[in-house]
Amino acid sequence: MTDEAMTNDERYMYRCLQLAANGIHGARPNPMVGAVIVAPDSPHADGDNRPATSADCRIIGEGYHVRCGQAHAEVNAFAAVHPDDEPLLKDATLYVSLEPCSHYGKTPPCADLIVRRGVRRVVVGCIDPFSQVQGRGIQRLQDAGIDVTVGVLQAECQWLNRRFFTYHREHRPYIILKWAQTANGYLDDHFKPLTISNEHTLMLSHQLRAEEDAILVGHTTDVREHPQLTVRHWHGPDPKRIVLTHDRPLPLLMDDLYQHQLQSLIVEGGRQTHEAFLQAGLWDEIRVETNSSLTVDDGTPAPRLPAAVRVRSQQVFGYNTLVCYVKKEA
Repeated sequence: MTDEAMTNDERYMYRCLQLAANGIHGARPNPMVGAVIVAPDSPHADGDNRPATSADCRIIGEGYHVRCGQAHAEVNAFAAVHPDDEPLLKDATLYVSLEPCSHYGKTPPCADLIVRRGVRRVVVGCIDPFSQVQGRGIQRLQDAGIDVTVGVLQAECQWLNRRFFTYHREHRPYIILKWAQTANGYLDDHFKPLTISNEHTLMLSHQLRAEEDAILVGHTTDVREHPQLTVRHWHGPDPKRIVLTHDRPLPLLMDDLYQHQLQSLIVEGGRQTHEAFLQAGLWDEIRVETNSSLTVDDGTPAPRLPAAVRVRSQQVFGYNTLVCYVKKEA
């Protein structure tokens, strides 16, 4: 979407998403959330709920959820408002990528704070699926007479917090199946380890590890290759290392990961491990790296993609192509 094609609400919601992404490491297990407060330079007449246009308004405060247990995005956005701009709040619009919380957790309800600060309008990216919220925050704002718009850039807001949403909806982590293959579809060379990734894609692989909670390989891969499964070519925390043994059924593993509040899992095992997840329907995203310059005569065939997939993104780095697949919408 070009900047010219965006509505005013979409433009500020994109800013919320930019801010929210800064919480990729610190916010979890909470969702990533960004908030922006926009005020018109000239106050509206009483009772006029028209959203201001970009030409006559400006951002007076913004923030994101930095770390679990600390202030939420809305709190940080209000705290950023300069005292001279406080009178503008009564005509302001608060943009927030996720529904404001309405319950007492480690911090007080953001919905109550928004009501107290007296903004005219609130624009919400998407509903919070967490059982203690789920529309209650929006209802609290509407009951206070605040004009609320829901669903601006909803798909983008949901994608940002896909781990959090899947964890609370499915009671399991968000699962990423990931493998690298030769141009003719093999994982190795005559059943021996083969370097398929290049320097750039290896770095991106370690970036992914830093952003997810856990990483899993099968017992055979662990014995044969002794993978470290750490973040060595990026910065950030190492994911929890998991080895899938033959006596560990996947449903029990999913329950164990859920109970330990692990919201995302990368599967980097061999063909047998990937096929076990595929056959069980336990996947949300598949990332395949293909080296177009590399072929072998024999080895372990790469897993077959499910029929109901669609390409979400594709990147090319030299001879290597990274394709991200997600499930087709029903």
